[in-house]
Amino acid sequence: MCTIVLAALGRPFSLGMLYDCRNESLIPALTLWDQEALEKEADERPQPNSDFEIVASDSIDSKTTALNVNASLKASFMSGMVDVEGSAKYLSNSKTSTKHARVTLKYSATTKFQQLSMNLIGPGNMKYTDVLTSGQATHVVTGILYGAQAFFVFDQEVSENEHVQDIEGNLKVKINNIPGITIDGEGSLKMEGKEISDVDKFSCKFHGDFFLEKNPVTFKAAVEVCQILPTLLGSNGENAVPQKVWLLPLKSLDAGAAGLVRQISEKFINDATNALEDLSELERRCNDAVRCTTIQQFPQIKKKVKTFKELVSQYKLEFMNIMAKKLPLIRSGKEKEYAFARILEKVHSSPFKNDELNEWMDCKETETKIISSLIDNTPNMTIVSSRSTLQLEINNADITYAVCFVFTSLEGQEPYLSALSKYLEATQPDSVQCADDFGEKEPWFFSPVAYRKIKLFKDFAMANKENKSIRFLATAISDNEKKGATLHLYKDGSLVTDNFEPPLEPEMTTDEITHNSVTLKFPPPQTKDTDYVVEFCVHGNDVWHQEMESKDGKFEVTGLQMNEEYQFRGRAKCAVGLSPACEALIKTLPCGPPENLHVECESTELTVSWDKTTELGSGVEIVQYILEYVCTEREGNNEERKLTLPATEPQLTQVIEDLKGSKEYTVRVKSDCGVAGLGKDKSVSVWTRAVDKG
Repeated sequence: MCTIVLAALGRPFSLGMLYDCRNESLIPALTLWDQEALEKEADERPQPNSDFEIVASDSIDSKTTALNVNASLKASFMSGMVDVEGSAKYLSNSKTSTKHARVTLKYSATTKFQQLSMNLIGPGNMKYTDVLTSGQATHVVTGILYGAQAFFVFDQEVSENEHVQDIEGNLKVKINNIPGITIDGEGSLKMEGKEISDVDKFSCKFHGDFFLEKNPVTFKAAVEVCQILPTLLGSNGENAVPQKVWLLPLKSLDAGAAGLVRQISEKFINDATNALEDLSELERRCNDAVRCTTIQQFPQIKKKVKTFKELVSQYKLEFMNIMAKKLPLIRSGKEKEYAFARILEKVHSSPFKNDELNEWMDCKETETKIISSLIDNTPNMTIVSSRSTLQLEINNADITYAVCFVFTSLEGQEPYLSALSKYLEATQPDSVQCADDFGEKEPWFFSPVAYRKIKLFKDFAMANKENKSIRFLATAISDNEKKGATLHLYKDGSLVTDNFEPPLEPEMTTDEITHNSVTLKFPPPQTKDTDYVVEFCVHGNDVWHQEMESKDGKFEVTGLQMNEEYQFRGRAKCAVGLSPACEALIKTLPCGPPENLHVECESTELTVSWDKTTELGSGVEIVQYILEYVCTEREGNNEERKLTLPATEPQLTQVIEDLKGSKEYTVRVKSDCGVAGLGKDKSVSVWTRAVDKG
């Protein structure tokens, strides 16, 4: 029968006090000795020691380790059997958000050790021996280590573009320096300006065995308290409190005394710890979710997340209560350890198993991110949270049209939440199906249709952000026929269609480019009510010109400058507004076609002459002329041939020889303007004369 060493956790232990290890309770009214004997036979010796330590994790394991809590006491604390005080309240201080960085500074000091002498513990020296067999206690306190502990819990909120690990690393560096930081005569921290601005972001929560007039809530206040902690113990350590106790089994004094039959194995305790940690992490994720602006704007999601958290918290409490009932029974030998193992098996086989809980929460977080993406990428959109607000928006006298993105599945039934609720309410919870037995359909946001609607809406809203006659809205309205999402179109307050299809970005191709014009082509429009609009400007110049609408999808933009790069923008247009623009950069040709092209025909040769173009772009020079010719008849070798003539020649004439008689030829001449490119060509079709057979 070994002595048990136990963390005091702020409980008022004293030498000779009885303790029940089965339910972790102090028995203050019963004792084996009178007070005079206890005071006379107590041995005391000094035990001075102090230390600072960083606790970087917020897990149950890290906290219990920091407080020297053994596995059995940890199980009792987790089940709610132990009421802690003083510094031990640190055990109950857990993060409420996954977006908090946390690092804790621990201060610990010991002053003295007291123990009972063997004169009291020996046979025949106990005054109230009937207490031994009363069955109310299992151990007696025979030793106490006095001292004090303090925990400074520093938190910092983490923004969306920061990482918790990075912030915690920075926290750790700053907090590790606290014992060495000094305060000047004016009460300011002796730190660099940047360091001061960093620590100003920290909040502090104090848990300690010291009496403070005011608990520190800032980094500076924490530094000030740290510097006076040793003095708060008193000059002789008179303010110290029990930190650790030694418990002697009563069975070692009397075989008929109640005893601790068995402890729960550490494996099962670790499994229970992990289960509770997982549930706490889900609670934190739920807290983050309901604080999210997007979820606050959509009460349908917020309601489901709050319900989910309530169910998780209720299950967590029930799990703790079951542990609190089973632990004393197992420790007293009334039940086998298997009873605890069975509790854990039920956790992993119930609808509350961790994988299923996380999958549901992952789904809601993904849903929220998709909705947030729509909101973030559509700045001219208004979120409408109720039907009454929707009516006000669509009946706004300043607008003609309202295009509303409608989430149609946010209010849908959640079979998994129903399963969780039924499990908690059931008298035989093992009969309730697990979530994977429901065969829930794929979430709406995995649907290609929903993604298409999101893109259509975002693109249409951005294309018409300057149009004050259109209002863009988003809301949630149930519609079982249109799963996930649809677009409602309102005109003058009345619903036009519950499945609006905005015009798509058109496909624009170049049909012809000349020195002073560009011809563009579009495919047939989506509907009979759709037209096309083309705008253009000199590239780099934001002065846009609009071309007239075209029904046939063909535009000839004329009057352009030669050798100039233009930006063209094409859109489809319906009664409501414009589609997103397709864009193209097109450069006009550097010069017009050669002028006065003339061909004299013989039987085997052609004499081609032309004049220099009078339409020449600014700064453009013609280097040479290119003459191309080809026999248009599809027989034999009719590949296109090419001849060149320097632009410096006094006579712009070229003879084409070795041709066939009575054949049609196409002759084409164009200017080569060097780096500026080729100019507009001029072509003509001619026939060679018949060969004279005489």
